[in-house]
Amino acid sequence: MANQNNNLLNQINPYHSAVETLKDVADLIGLSSDALEFLQYPQKVLKVAIPVKMDDGSIKVFEGFRSQHNNARGPYKGGIRFHPQVSEDEVKALSMWMTWKCAVVNIPLGGGKGGIIVDPSKLSESELERLSRGYIQAIHKNIGPDIDIPAPDVYTNAKIMSWMMDEYEKLNQNFYNRGVITGKPVSLGGSLGRDTATADGAYYVFEALAKKLQLKADATIAVQGFGNAGSIFANIAYQKGYKVVAVSDSRSMAFSARGLDIPELIEHKKIHGRVDTFKESEDQIENKEITSLKVDVLVLAALENSITHENVENVQADIIVELANGPISPDADEYLYKKGVKIIPDILANAGGVTVSYLEQVQNASNYYWKAEEVKSKLKEIMIEAFDNCWETAQEYEAGLRYGAYIVAINRVVNAMKDRGWI
Repeated sequence: MANQNNNLLNQINPYHSAVETLKDVADLIGLSSDALEFLQYPQKVLKVAIPVKMDDGSIKVFEGFRSQHNNARGPYKGGIRFHPQVSEDEVKALSMWMTWKCAVVNIPLGGGKGGIIVDPSKLSESELERLSRGYIQAIHKNIGPDIDIPAPDVYTNAKIMSWMMDEYEKLNQNFYNRGVITGKPVSLGGSLGRDTATADGAYYVFEALAKKLQLKADATIAVQGFGNAGSIFANIAYQKGYKVVAVSDSRSMAFSARGLDIPELIEHKKIHGRVDTFKESEDQIENKEITSLKVDVLVLAALENSITHENVENVQADIIVELANGPISPDADEYLYKKGVKIIPDILANAGGVTVSYLEQVQNASNYYWKAEEVKSKLKEIMIEAFDNCWETAQEYEAGLRYGAYIVAINRVVNAMKDRGWI
């Protein structure tokens, strides 16, 4: 899957895809040319060089980016990813999607995103720490709890966030400022429930759609991308009685028509690092074939452009949940919509992470922390309300859920821009 995704990323520019979708929605709602012109571009893009002293004593320079798309509704907010395929256009696209994501769940934040071109698996922990701190040294004047709040993303985690927060505080005279970064360890002001928030939020909106469509209780599910969010979503679905028949990671796929034991598979992946050797897996199927399986629900939890014009005609699922960012290209999305496939778009489906990041900020600001049950309850309320708004808007415009979500989000951002006198 990794090679396939890399090839597709080379062919399809995610920023161009993000702008194309924006223009399509602008036409649908009659958005002013001034607003459209404004929203097509990030307000600021930082490109930095990060020199890191490697364990062998040599110096290696890594390229990093931070895109700040729009802060009309609040400070920029968005993750930092460590990945070999990071590019300036990718983080620009992701920052735009973050603007819509924050708006669609109606939290007072704007869109930002960052990344470093690196394969973190090739770095030692000490090299990874120096890289993380070096990135903050390069961008610290452009972030802050009232400016731009980073968070974890692909191949970054709570430990990396703690290094970044610590470095930021050192650069600011050791002044405690836990709200500068979210997704932190609980010991440093992180929120309970943050580690499962993306999958929890996705399941809440999936459950809401399932009720609308009267989806059968034992519906079949395939999950592309068995990382943190994908594996947690699969486990929730399994515990709720759904039949998870296939999961894939970057190297392999496990498939069983009878359904997979997801808790056991999660343990197997931890030990063996792959899923195709799981005892319940019936057939050796290439991981890229997971998008063409005959299932009721396909969960896309890998990288951008998993479904494009090249493979969209093979998709047989009735429902798609976009747990990853931008997993379906615009032309493929149009094909699936005309085919009648119901898609929960990324800006709604994976907004649980940023929602609990916002709740983490609220807790940091008040210095009062909630129990996990309280966090999950607040998350569920926000996600269900967002789904209902998107569903009703989609019905009003006779469009799919993607356009429903985009219309809700764009209107909220544009209203804030008008109130500020920007347009």
